[in-house]
Amino acid sequence: MLVFKKAEIGDKKEIDSLLNCSPCESMEYNFTLLFIWQNQYGIEFAIEDDILYIRSGRGKKAYLFPCGRGDLKCAVDKLIDLCPDGLMFYSLNDRQKIFLEKEYPQKFTFTENRDAGDYVYLSENLANLKGKKLSSKRNHINKFEAENPDWKYEEITEKNLDEVKKMHEKWCKTQDFNERKGLKEETEAVKIALKNYKELGLSGGLIRTNGEVVAFSVGDKLNPDTMLVHIEKAFSSINGAYAIINREFVRHNCNGFLYVNREDDAADEGLRRAKLSYQPYEIIKKYNAKVVK
Repeated sequence: MLVFKKAEIGDKKEIDSLLNCSPCESMEYNFTLLFIWQNQYGIEFAIEDDILYIRSGRGKKAYLFPCGRGDLKCAVDKLIDLCPDGLMFYSLNDRQKIFLEKEYPQKFTFTENRDAGDYVYLSENLANLKGKKLSSKRNHINKFEAENPDWKYEEITEKNLDEVKKMHEKWCKTQDFNERKGLKEETEAVKIALKNYKELGLSGGLIRTNGEVVAFSVGDKLNPDTMLVHIEKAFSSINGAYAIINREFVRHNCNGFLYVNREDDAADEGLRRAKLSYQPYEIIKKYNAKVVK
């Protein structure tokens, strides 16, 4: 019988070992994401026979496709038996969808979830911003540099981490939590990430002007080819602050990674426009699935 529980920092090594042996391009297969969002979405995990199981939901649970060193067919069978009212999967990618269609013909119905699609970019494109389609980003950065000639980029370390936390607190005070759906949950996730920054093995950087932190970004490795960006915050009142932290984080913290996954847009129209404006290399398709009764 699978025993599910909330993740603790001490579980990171074991979970990472299973994630690393079957690396996935989807953002959900990352310990940091599991850890910092578990309170908001009721995320739990279980490990049995070298397979990692992850589920979420406050009421009826939905499951990620299992991963690890064990037998995936047996793992799915186990989940089907565990859910007599009907197994539900969320955020399946194309490869996982094909697996279910082949191994369980006519067993599942699938629905694409555009809101969950990951935005994936070529690191080189974000670092250099070449081409006509990205000219507006270069213009924003040029304006930032002209208005803030003393700006500099710094790696986030234990020495400046408290400044990052304070900047995030100031940023929160500029937001209308009633206007943007999910902002309260996101704020809690950011706080957990910063509180456990070292233990999670995160990589981050900040922009400083006039001695003050005005933007920061934090991510970590998703797979050998991809850096996953969890957090990007900047004061929108400062022209080009978002554009420059985006570029500088990739230049300094994404060396050796071919791709940058900037997660989904969570159905936020503003985020969708912003992420599309950077000309993604790919938007990973995601599907929900449920057992046909």
